[in-house]
Amino acid sequence: MTVSVVIPIYNEEENVQELHSSLREVLETIGSEYEIIFVDDGSTDSTLALLQEIQSRDSSVIVLSLRRNFGQTAAFAAGFDYARGDVIVTMDGDLQNDPNDIPKLLALMKDNDLVSGWRKKRKDPFLSRRLPSIMANWLISRVTGVSLHDYGCSLKAYRRDVIKNLKLYGEMHRFIPAVASWYGIRIAEVETMHHPRKRGKSKYGISRTMKVVLDLITVKFLQSFSTKPLQFFGPIGLLSGLMGFLISLYLTLGKIISGRDIGGRPLLLLGALLIIVGIQFIGMGLLGEMMVRVYHETQKKPIYVIKKVIGPGNK
Repeated sequence: MTVSVVIPIYNEEENVQELHSSLREVLETIGSEYEIIFVDDGSTDSTLALLQEIQSRDSSVIVLSLRRNFGQTAAFAAGFDYARGDVIVTMDGDLQNDPNDIPKLLALMKDNDLVSGWRKKRKDPFLSRRLPSIMANWLISRVTGVSLHDYGCSLKAYRRDVIKNLKLYGEMHRFIPAVASWYGIRIAEVETMHHPRKRGKSKYGISRTMKVVLDLITVKFLQSFSTKPLQFFGPIGLLSGLMGFLISLYLTLGKIISGRDIGGRPLLLLGALLIIVGIQFIGMGLLGEMMVRVYHETQKKPIYVIKKVIGPGNK
């Protein structure tokens, strides 16, 4: 199998030479054709010039230069679009991921569709990096149902047919295992080395945690209700409408039987509000159903994925 290594790079002028040397040294030992795709994500230092110099003396290197800093997810997406390997390996460009772990990931690809690295002995500050990561990994695993120790580890390997149908945006690159699980893929996790950052400045911070939480809500919705939005909005709308109806019925019966004045009661407003909210949620669900129908029919988005065909006509 051929291998493509995709590496987003942003202002890593102090690391790219060593990264290329160590990566090439490892890839020469795997016994497969390979390519290294560096995606320069709008660097403002001499990173791009150094990558161009590396490419001029190594034909296995491809350099993609983005017009500005679009973010890590966009850089990964660009690399995936240009990758030609049967297996696509991703990693960071700060030398914290170890290229020597790549053969371990490739070995597990024989029986899996996606292999994720696990930085078990992570060399980052606890409070600012490791603690938020532990909390995020626990939350993502519980919400998505895909249990991994380290969603944030960029060192992963994917089969090409797994990654080619995924559309990435936001901070979605860390959720690829969860999103890809919809296709019924086999996922494995392997412990990998993690080195402290020696040179350059980290591009990550605790501010990313909020973005991850918001994207997690999106992933969960897409994972569970992307083809049936009415099943998400409908129950909420029905429950709200039913509660509003029962409140209104209670007030109406009180007026008829006991003659109690209901015009100035806050409960009347609550009942009316719940009925209106219920109608709105059901309406949103119906609009969502129409949008899903248009999307799938115009984009030819599959609602199923065939792994293989067994029997007459199998190609």
